[in-house]
Amino acid sequence: MPRTLVLASNNPGKLKEFGQLLAPLGYDVRPQDEFNVPEADEPYPTFVENALAKARHAAQLTGWPALADDSGICANALGGAPGVWSARYAGEPKSDLRNNQKLVADLAAQIDKSAYYYCVLVFVRHANDPQPIIAEGRWNGEIRAEPSGQNGFGYDPHFWLPAIGKTAAELPAEEKNRLSHRGQALRVLIDKLKQSN
Repeated sequence: MPRTLVLASNNPGKLKEFGQLLAPLGYDVRPQDEFNVPEADEPYPTFVENALAKARHAAQLTGWPALADDSGICANALGGAPGVWSARYAGEPKSDLRNNQKLVADLAAQIDKSAYYYCVLVFVRHANDPQPIIAEGRWNGEIRAEPSGQNGFGYDPHFWLPAIGKTAAELPAEEKNRLSHRGQALRVLIDKLKQSN
């Protein structure tokens, strides 16, 4: 019998990715909106604090174990921006297109176009779990002005991978899952979950 795990997100891309990778461990990953859980506030300046707040929020309101990620893209020339504000970099309402346009514009005068996707995952067994399981992943690349590729979401069409010669949005889902910041963090999380069971 699969164990319910609430994903503290309503992002269909993330749900699919997490669902595929956690199913072999016996988890049935469900989005928080299935339980009428509103989005948690993310007031913190670090990825780990925001992920922990989201995981505790979802666990508190559902009574189920919860998993949250906080991830974003960090441009080295911009001191790590957009960082935790990646989803709302260009303001409200959230828009991948406007976020990408702003990032490309902000980097236009910079010589250094290097950037990395960063992800932190937090798994809580219950809302007051004193030992949340935390996993991190980092995916290095650079920002290209011209978008390319139809896969992925967020900044993927502009995230160029020099070693592969493609953008993240040009990768098949399986390859992206293997290489990405989220894929890396999930593998670390899966190892930690296996050890804690």
